[in-house]
Amino acid sequence: MRIALVSDAFTPEVSGVVTVLRRIVEMLVRAGHDAAVVAPEYPDSQPGHGVGELRVPSVAFPPNPAVRLSLPRFRRVAHFLDGFQPDLVHVVTEGPLGFIGRRYALRRRLPLVTSYHTHFSQYCRYYGVPALESAVWSLLTWFHRPARVIHTPGEAARDELRRRGLGQASVWGRGVDTHLFHPDRRSMATRRHLGARDDQVLILHVGRLAPEKNLDVLADAFRTAGEALGSRAVFAVAGDGPGAHRLYRRMPDARKLGFLPVGVLADVYAAADLCVLPSHTETCGLVALEAMASGVPVIAADAGGLRESIVHGRTGLLVAAHDAPGFALEIVRLALDGMRRLMLGFAARRFALTRDSTAEDYDLLAQYAAAAWTPVPSLAARNPDRDRGWRPRREGAAA
Repeated sequence: MRIALVSDAFTPEVSGVVTVLRRIVEMLVRAGHDAAVVAPEYPDSQPGHGVGELRVPSVAFPPNPAVRLSLPRFRRVAHFLDGFQPDLVHVVTEGPLGFIGRRYALRRRLPLVTSYHTHFSQYCRYYGVPALESAVWSLLTWFHRPARVIHTPGEAARDELRRRGLGQASVWGRGVDTHLFHPDRRSMATRRHLGARDDQVLILHVGRLAPEKNLDVLADAFRTAGEALGSRAVFAVAGDGPGAHRLYRRMPDARKLGFLPVGVLADVYAAADLCVLPSHTETCGLVALEAMASGVPVIAADAGGLRESIVHGRTGLLVAAHDAPGFALEIVRLALDGMRRLMLGFAARRFALTRDSTAEDYDLLAQYAAAAWTPVPSLAARNPDRDRGWRPRREGAAA
């Protein structure tokens, strides 16, 4: 098969979307298929993923400069994809390039697969425009409607898409590499490098540092737990983003690790004793599965995709998303109970093995084959509006 992947995020950006996209590319190459990627150009872009790439000029997104907004270059993208001659187009994001990829697939009458990774409607609340939430949902349903399959990594997100009339939504993209993320990577040398002695508990947070990740709850919980534990605990944060400065100002003693290469991150997970994830906007929470695969118990928000991986008291701990004292209490309790950490970590690893990415990879190949080799109906038959464009719908209107 010849699969075209169009995304508004790719290396060197670090995110769950990029992790999943890299996994798809690597899987297609290993399986002997042809892949091409259309993605933004970054200041330090370095092609070399074993596939053809088109990097489209982009500018930094002001609230988060690590995110790029590509310029509207439909003709350039179409010329590149026409040369590749894809059997199927997979649009991974709903940004400027995603719109171009969608438009290209519909114009060329090619099978379209899309991905829904991010609850953009919920982000409206964190960026001061809650009134736009309904309009964002209308845009998203319009965007994904022509897809043969819509991938989303969580059951709750899938159910929400189906409730809004997108019955082709399917859970895919929550697999984790259980060979890379493994308890055997635990190293005292890594712990010492992170500033943790043998008798200290290393408490870790991993993720993009942005307002929608519930960083105020994280800072309050870390500060309260730190006061209770004193020198018995070391706190570390892996990640970066527009909320980093505010977060570190509130917890200056935390180890600031920034974005880490995936191999180094796997070492850091395994070196930790517990991981804290208060975000309640996750469709999946891939970082939770990575920590769990590393044998590390997770204390997470009882919300979204996180509750699909963590069973409270069995494979980890769940706390009400905005309950900072509750997070602090669970951190302290688990930090002081080594046997409970061990048992939760063992159960977490066992659960993560059921989410190993290998089975998902085979499922994706089967989905691609079914979509690529089924005739595409005419645009008029598929969409009576002939895809003229998006119009906001009233709240509660049919999708």
